[in-house]
Amino acid sequence: MIKRVFYGGLMLAMLAGAAEAGDKFYDVTITNVTRGQSFTPIAVVTHTDEIGLFAPGAPAIPEIAEVAESGNLAPLVALAASLPDLVGPVAASDGLLGPGETTTVRVAREGGFDQISLVAMLIPTNDTFVAINTVAAPKGNEVLRLRAIAYDAGSEVNDENCANIPGPVCGGAGLSKDDGEGYVHVSGGIKGIDSLDPVDFDWRNPVASVTITRTKD
Repeated sequence: MIKRVFYGGLMLAMLAGAAEAGDKFYDVTITNVTRGQSFTPIAVVTHTDEIGLFAPGAPAIPEIAEVAESGNLAPLVALAASLPDLVGPVAASDGLLGPGETTTVRVAREGGFDQISLVAMLIPTNDTFVAINTVAAPKGNEVLRLRAIAYDAGSEVNDENCANIPGPVCGGAGLSKDDGEGYVHVSGGIKGIDSLDPVDFDWRNPVASVTITRTKD
């Protein structure tokens, strides 16, 4: 079955309080296993199996493109209010997650929203993001141990020019007017075209280790 892409979002303000919505949670632990890339704040989305964040080989929706280009979660989180039957609680991490660092995002668990996805930008890149795009949430004492790879949103040219890359390494612009490949694909990494040295910033997939557990009822 072809799943509909998650199109829309919640207001960003909902992220901070999402984990307080109930007394049952999923704990999503993410470790950055790259050598030179950081992750922007990571959004964890619970939803039904009817949707996904993106479809490899298809154009990225604007909300995913903005995450991939600037790390901005607000547009992605700006319309789940209009999808209450499809999207459940959402939560996000704070700050950057550097190489070798680990964070845990606790998201409220509600019946019917039994799929989990996550997304964050890799910096410094033009439009690369780490993602898990729809996985069945654990049941009972089950522990999910996953590997997340890096995708290119295909929404910006991979010129590797710091003027077009946000974050502490480059300090450039988050969004670009120049279109990329036009579809989501597995990222090819850093090639050393301009400002970025592959010795410092390239990677091989996977880029993250993810563990998902559920709190006891």
